Order: sequence, then C-alpha cells, then structure tokens
Amino acid sequence: MRYQVPQFIDVEDKIFGPLTLKQFLYVAGGSGFAFIIWSLLPTYLAIPIALPILGFFIGLAFYKVNGKPMVEVVESAFKYFFSPKLYLWRKTPKKPEKRAREPDYKTLDVPKISGSKLRDLSWGLDIKETIGE
Repeated sequence: MRYQVPQFIDVEDKIFGPLTLKQFLYVAGGSGFAFIIWSLLPTYLAIPIALPILGFFIGLAFYKVNGKPMVEVVESAFKYFFSPKLYLWRKTPKKPEKRAREPDYKTLDVPKISGSKLRDLSWGLDIKETIGE
C-alpha cells in the first residue's frame, strides 16, 4: 500500500481567502480596536492614535524580521525587557602591552644540520612562529 506523505508542513493553511487564521485574527482585532477608538474619540484624536495601532497589528500579521514572524520578535523583546537580569563586574588588572622587539639571535639554539631535510624544515617553521610573537 502506498501512502501520501504531506509535502508542505511548514506552510499554514489559507482559511480566509489569502489569509491564514492568525493573520485574519490580527487584522480583524486591529481593525476592531481602531474602530472602537474611531467611535469613542473625535476624528482629530482618533486618526493619530488608530493608525499606528492598526499598522502594528498589520505588522504582526504580515511582517517578518530576519525570517521570523514579528509576533515572536515582540514576544522575545517583552521577555528580555521584563525578565530579571544579573550584571557582574569583575575588575581585572591591566596587562602591560607587549612591544615588538628584535629577536635575540645569540640565545637561539641552532640545531646542527641533520640528514633529514623535513626535520630541518619543521624546525625552521617552528622558530619563525616563536620569533614572530
């Protein structure tokens, strides 16, 4: 027997025309809230108050920040601002700055030439790394 495997499980179903259930509820809630403000306040006060609120709800429905829905971003912002925070300060002594100085070639131990060229090459690379520090 063959069974059909669901394909697009990350995509929400469009229930209300081109809108998903969440999008429809955000737009309907924002519109209802804006209508209540419009009916209770005079027009010159209602427009500047209702337009940002309506824009916020439309943003919740459609806008994505870095691929995440705006609802998750707002939720994370509330958690960050209202959760307790612990700030620690630990004073560390300043370390003196290292100045680049010339290597002292008199104190370097230069190995005698051996039969192995690979060993000589690796020793030379190791010395260059320690001199550059």
